[in-house]
Amino acid sequence: MKANRIVAIGIVVVATGWIVSGHLLPHDSAESRAAVRTNATETLKPFRVGIAVAQLEPRSRQLVLSGRTEADRKMMVTARVDGTISELKVRRGAVVKEGDVIAVLSDEAREARVAQAKAMLQQRKTELVAKMKLVEQSALPRLEAVNLETQFRAAEAGLAAAEAEKERSVIRAPWAGIINDVPVEVGQAVLSFMGKDLAQIVSIDPILAVVEVAERNLHGVHVGDTAEVRLVTGTKATGKVRFISKSASQATRTYRVDVEIPNPNSTIPDGITAEVAIPLSAVPAVSVPRSALTFSSTGELGVRVVGAGDKVVFVPVGVVDDQQQFMFVSGVTDGARVIVQGQDFVREGQVVEAVDAQQAKTAER
Repeated sequence: MKANRIVAIGIVVVATGWIVSGHLLPHDSAESRAAVRTNATETLKPFRVGIAVAQLEPRSRQLVLSGRTEADRKMMVTARVDGTISELKVRRGAVVKEGDVIAVLSDEAREARVAQAKAMLQQRKTELVAKMKLVEQSALPRLEAVNLETQFRAAEAGLAAAEAEKERSVIRAPWAGIINDVPVEVGQAVLSFMGKDLAQIVSIDPILAVVEVAERNLHGVHVGDTAEVRLVTGTKATGKVRFISKSASQATRTYRVDVEIPNPNSTIPDGITAEVAIPLSAVPAVSVPRSALTFSSTGELGVRVVGAGDKVVFVPVGVVDDQQQFMFVSGVTDGARVIVQGQDFVREGQVVEAVDAQQAKTAER
């Protein structure tokens, strides 16, 4: 019995020693040596990325803004004398020229005041002629001649005032345009001290496209610049920048810009939505695929390039022009090796193997 125990213990000790030797002692097999060599090779080999050499070229930019059209001139024609509207010569949509009659007010004795002023002027003129002869004959003092001349001039001024008052009863168009609204009717009373509106007149040739430009873009817009205008109806037109505000809106911190558009046939209405594209001065830019753009760890837009020592460098960029497949960006130096394949799998400072992306595609085919 005792011998059996000794044999059993010996078997356990030998088995345990054999198992332990497999874990603790190295076994330099052919397979393990091959695996070690493979891992070492992979550790030493840099990650391969496809690059494109950046080429700077002048690229025109466009500032595209949304706005509205606006009449060049718009005003309400008001009455400057009292009376009743006796005639309305226009209606909505009527085209008028400068000086055309819009409305006529009742006379209100204005014709009588003109006749009275004419009679007074004739009287003063007759007195002046008659008494000037007496002055020349020294029958009257010369001071009387000055008094008579003053009365005659006052009569002339009275007649001019009466005729001006009468003329104001005929309301005329101040300039050529289109009657947009007539809010009165014949027979309606008009009081000058209330500034009664008789008709709204607008001039839409030329017409304006009005947009608001942000502070950062204002330096690129100049008076006289050509602008392309596209209306919400699909109509396209070309105009020129006529006005740039020198004062920003307090609410939006933007500046008003007016683009003048020829509108001889009045086809462009007032107040319609418009998109205005103003070309800006050309800037040096490089063309990169849209997919090459990436974001840094801080959320900054840019591209990754292969720099000195084949190390990855992140370069922030600004978008100059956006095309369907490519984008033109600023901030990249001429000749830089921009990573266009594999940029999302590397990090800044990592050593990579740069290959021409176009050649790599050709080789794969």
